[in-house]
Amino acid sequence: MAPQERHQPPFSGNIKVSANFFPAFLYPRSPPSTTLSSSLFPTIRWWLEPSIHTSQTTRNSPVPMAVFYAHGVPIGATAIMLALMASMGGFIFGYDTGQISDIVLMEDFLLRFGTCTSATDASQCHFSVVREGLIVALLSIGTLIGALLGARIADWLGRRWAMTTECGVFIIGVVVQLASVRAWPQFAVGRLISGLGVGALSAAVPTYQAETAPPQIRGTLTATYQLFIAFGVLVAYCVSLGTRHISGSGSWRTVIGISLLWPLILGFGILTMPESPRWLTAKGDYDAARISLARSRGIPMKEAESNTLIQRELEDMRSAVQYESQVKAGFVECFRPRRKQLYRTVLMMVLQMFQQLTGANYFFYYGATIFLSVGIEDSYVTQIILGAVNFGCTFGGLYIMEHFGRRLPLMIGGVWQSVWLFVFAAAGTAKNPQDDKNIGTLMIVSACLFILGYATTWAPGVWILTGETFPTRTRSHQASLAAGSNWLWNFLLAFFTPFITKAIQYRYGFVFAACNLTGAVIVYFFLYESSDLSLENVDMMYNDPHCKPWTSRTWAPEGFASRDDIIAQDRANLARKSPEGIEEARTEKVGLNNKNDNESEDVDQNREGSERGSSMDIVPMKV
Repeated sequence: MAPQERHQPPFSGNIKVSANFFPAFLYPRSPPSTTLSSSLFPTIRWWLEPSIHTSQTTRNSPVPMAVFYAHGVPIGATAIMLALMASMGGFIFGYDTGQISDIVLMEDFLLRFGTCTSATDASQCHFSVVREGLIVALLSIGTLIGALLGARIADWLGRRWAMTTECGVFIIGVVVQLASVRAWPQFAVGRLISGLGVGALSAAVPTYQAETAPPQIRGTLTATYQLFIAFGVLVAYCVSLGTRHISGSGSWRTVIGISLLWPLILGFGILTMPESPRWLTAKGDYDAARISLARSRGIPMKEAESNTLIQRELEDMRSAVQYESQVKAGFVECFRPRRKQLYRTVLMMVLQMFQQLTGANYFFYYGATIFLSVGIEDSYVTQIILGAVNFGCTFGGLYIMEHFGRRLPLMIGGVWQSVWLFVFAAAGTAKNPQDDKNIGTLMIVSACLFILGYATTWAPGVWILTGETFPTRTRSHQASLAAGSNWLWNFLLAFFTPFITKAIQYRYGFVFAACNLTGAVIVYFFLYESSDLSLENVDMMYNDPHCKPWTSRTWAPEGFASRDDIIAQDRANLARKSPEGIEEARTEKVGLNNKNDNESEDVDQNREGSERGSSMDIVPMKV
């Protein structure tokens, strides 16, 4: 069979761009130089109009589907758009997180919901520690409950319709907050209801992104969830800065009212994206799964059925789902030692816990209050600077996670964050920052450098791992448990921080510094390196008894000498030929593996071996 033709777009009005201008994972084309032209528009039209696939014009014309190449493998525009659209779930949470730290300082909000000695003078009003803690932290209780329910919703409705439903729940909570007049418990309950939607989204979004994104850029696309959290925080700071001088309730109601826009964008926009191919495969809808894969991989529809890359990926999913269907999936299954289910569930719950214990939300929830206490006259502006650092550095996190894996950035990040938290706490403890301007400046600088490390490592890294560590049959349940751990500790920190800071003040930073070091140690001894692997291969790696966390970087599926060979085979599949040497070695090892599996007397090992063998046997294809 002749090699499959790779359609080249008709160029007109070309603009040459040096490949060195882009990071490797953003190259619009695979050669050393790239051409940008109007050829992108047929791809965008294909994404917006799925029905166009069946038109005679599309079938007979060389429509360029791929707009990016990662390691020589095409990436469709849909893959980028679905990651950005789904990440609006992170934006919703980020905006809500950022707004509350400023709202509790607004004069009208204090007069309505605080304890006041004067009905007109906001300076005579304050929140008790309990009241402030509940107003801020009840969102996290809602997110905890929502995260645990999110698995059932996502499995029942599908990933997309689950997100749309959860956006509706968030909107109800916002309306309850806007309707609050004098009763602070009503406002707090509104945040609780909104939290139900945010928590369920936190389980659905990373799962959807990991299941739909191509393996070559899965880390980058999944990390956009954290990028949008940071963006939401920054936007909330800016909106609050602009509305704080509005008289009456408009100062805080405007900030909250704007948050109605974000779930509308996500709720309707996500329905234009393809459903998760792994969820479709689990439901037996293989044709829809093939279409979903083709759209995200940038493969023209007329080639979807014959394309080797799509065939291999779909068959890997089918074999994995077939095996997993033999085991009842549920929350109980997440805690069984078999196939390292318990190991992975506990590991991700612990990593999500330590993401909160880094201390980042200490600054995001109470940043305005903290900077006010160190003598900064306009804490709103300082908060925006901190938010801008967080957002800008998260872009670096996308690059770092894609190019340096998961383990190394988390370990280095933990140490870096610990150092600057020690500086922050030591400076605030040694001298009163209100009496010494230099101490206050040092504390702000150290806080910004801490955020730099957090935004580039732990912030995106833990959410990436939440989406790619678990097997398909229990992924939504385990992702819910991991997200639930995050929200539980989010609540505990948000609620108890006022009590703790009142007792030990800036020495609180020493606690977070120690937690960062502990997190780095846990990553070294327990986390496996999952970058550049398909989700099915990640599952195999965790179940390989010869693979240890500290050696997992060099692990590759049986038949491959290294992970670079996987990339080479993907390239070869696109060209309809096998890379010399790799396929033969892979076939030979698979044959030996199947022989050993057939000789095994243990039923569970036979099943696991069958899963490995079936998924591997599909890859060698005669062309």
